[in-house]
Amino acid sequence: MVVDKPAEIFDREYEWSALTRFITDAQPGATLGVVSGRRRQGKTFLLDAACRAAGGFYFGATEAADAESLRRFSAALTDYSRPATPYHFAHWSEAIDALLALGAERPLPVVIDEFPYLAKVNPELPSLLQEAFRPLRDQRTASRTRLLLCGSALSFMGKLLAGNAPLRGRSGLDLLVRPLDHRLAAEFWGIADPRLALMVHAIVGGTPAYRREFARGDSPADMADFDDWVVRTVLNPETPLFREARYLLAEEPDLRDTTLYLSVLGAVADGNATRGGMAGYLERKATDIAHPINVLEDAGLLRRDADVFRENRPTYRIAEPLIAFYHAIMRPVWDQLERPGSANRVWQASRRRFVSNVLGPHFEQVCRDWALHHAEHDLFGGLPARVGHGTVHDPATRTGHEIDVAVIGVADHGKAPLLAIGEAEWNDTMGAAHIDRLRHIRDLITRAGRYDTSQTKLICFSGAGFNDTARQAATSSSELHLVDLPALYGHN
Repeated sequence: MVVDKPAEIFDREYEWSALTRFITDAQPGATLGVVSGRRRQGKTFLLDAACRAAGGFYFGATEAADAESLRRFSAALTDYSRPATPYHFAHWSEAIDALLALGAERPLPVVIDEFPYLAKVNPELPSLLQEAFRPLRDQRTASRTRLLLCGSALSFMGKLLAGNAPLRGRSGLDLLVRPLDHRLAAEFWGIADPRLALMVHAIVGGTPAYRREFARGDSPADMADFDDWVVRTVLNPETPLFREARYLLAEEPDLRDTTLYLSVLGAVADGNATRGGMAGYLERKATDIAHPINVLEDAGLLRRDADVFRENRPTYRIAEPLIAFYHAIMRPVWDQLERPGSANRVWQASRRRFVSNVLGPHFEQVCRDWALHHAEHDLFGGLPARVGHGTVHDPATRTGHEIDVAVIGVADHGKAPLLAIGEAEWNDTMGAAHIDRLRHIRDLITRAGRYDTSQTKLICFSGAGFNDTARQAATSSSELHLVDLPALYGHN
């Protein structure tokens, strides 16, 4: 059976293909799948569309008592299957068997969306599913139901199939619906200018709902419209985008008292990327913030990046651009922004901070993503195994040199190859000094002896362009490459 993707779903080719392979699998026996992802990524849109296209059953859970949820589920299944007498399940084990019975004739998708709401008030649900999907159980072997559990609480969903969890080993699909990357986001927002696209992406990232529902389709027309767009959307108290960053944190079930979590995110947004830096900023011991950091990581709001030159010195960054923007720009002046009519004045006073604390770091991350996912492999002379950043120590001057982009290759034998190192500058026109700096750092890395630097390329990333000296150097040297905004967006 072929399940065509509806025209209204933008991209998501990989996700749709994975879903349709799972729900149309004709092999006997019911199967279980898990779909997760942060809120507003379009998971419900995808799953509902898949159910409609294949004639399946969709149930969206809400925050409710267990008995109420079971009544709602009974009513929804009754409405779907039209039995001779309405369903009135007394227990979830009965409801699960009814779902298995739906797939008696053919492969059939069944979706329980926002599953964490159900499991929160009935913690035995994962164990009930474990028993229902026992390999030789008659109800399972006689069914071809394709049951999909979906949830936005990444901290919960990440543990659903992990370690000794009841459902470990029971799932045939574990699909993470990610935000659109910078290229797809530009296409989705209808922005052709790469500079404008990156500036918008630094605020709203690649979350589809932020354009469709939250901004009501409002996209900046051009660079001249960017400031007005910020004022009339994300800084406008009348739009859902205004409070979205605060709600994203509040919606995570593992974050009970959000005060400390907000402070940790605020410390990172202010440039304190290490545990020690966060602790100093908050005037707390590093051990006091270990738990909040771990919870924010599990929730997908904070990301840990290892220093590729010093593994024991990880740094942290905010994974959701809108949260980074909120903490850097909005939270410090929240009282002013809540008063209608203040947004323009606040934004004009915050633009320099936006460039330094939001746009610059975001540009660096986009450059790393480009190197890992979009750059041609022959540019580096090998397949990147990972792309990160780090600090290179200079013994002679007792200083550290920051590397924005470090491309590490696969270590077949001996040292891992350092395929490339790069510097990313959003506002600076890059020239000979930047190239000389990269060459000096490469020499330091060579002397340190950790990586094979015999084929290390030098890459300059710039949002402002390159002077003639840099262009001439790149033309005459195969080891040097210049990457501008059009190249990052595949326009070259």
